Amino acid sequence: QVQLVESGGGLVQAGGSLRLSCAASVRTFNVYTMGWFRQAPGKEREFVAAIMWSSSSTYYADSVKGRFTISRDYAKNTVYLQMNSLKPEDAAVYYCAAGRVYTTNAVTTTRGYDYWGQGTQVTVSS
Repeated sequence: QVQLVESGGGLVQAGGSLRLSCAASVRTFNVYTMGWFRQAPGKEREFVAAIMWSSSSTYYADSVKGRFTISRDYAKNTVYLQMNSLKPEDAAVYYCAAGRVYTTNAVTTTRGYDYWGQGTQVTVSS
């Protein structure tokens, strides 16, 4: 069982930055691919970014490429999402996810992940 706890959300002005953190309570953090998804009111949950279990590859949604960076710290069992140049359309609840995902096709889909955090709210004012 994997427990995920997100933090770092909040209110920021457009153009500002936030860093989200997700702490994983699991001994085998290094076997899990970690992902970030977001869900705005009335919309489906969508992929934001992912980092493979080995950190060999990272993936980003087109809407956040060049602005967001995903990283992970194996010593701290934590994955981060650095969000720069935030836009009002980035506002959503952001969810951390963990899964034994090993294929490119699966990392961008919710069904690829088995464990989810409770979410952290990101609000961007214009």
